Amino acid sequence: MRAQWAGGLNKVSILLADDHPSFPKLVESLLKPAFDVLGIVSNGESILEAYTRLKPDIIVTDISMPVLSGFEAAVRLRKSGCTAKVIFLTVHADPDFVRAALSTGALGYVVKPRVAIDLLAAIKEVLEGRVFISPYLLSRN
Repeated sequence: MRAQWAGGLNKVSILLADDHPSFPKLVESLLKPAFDVLGIVSNGESILEAYTRLKPDIIVTDISMPVLSGFEAAVRLRKSGCTAKVIFLTVHADPDFVRAALSTGALGYVVKPRVAIDLLAAIKEVLEGRVFISPYLLSRN
């Protein structure tokens, strides 16, 4: 059964990964009304374990984290046959980071200062199989 965007019997499930102590709670509060937030982890290795256990539809992850970076975790997930869509949520606004993120197989790239504006749009786009990059980054080139 395909997960539904808000209002269906099965909400889209999301795993959050960020090593900052309070930022993931803010993101969770933005997402909870429409999505099933399955958990919050604080490093890349924990993403791999949580994906295996929880099987989320989407993984929203930071790039710079201990143990394994978000990039390393995304590559390992893809190699393992992971079906979750990956969205990077990060402070890095450099085009080289965007290219590196997309090369891991991720479909979304949102900068943290734009989380309240861009994250819901990113989720919608990646659920449709389309790439989403914070428009702020595209306008800087």
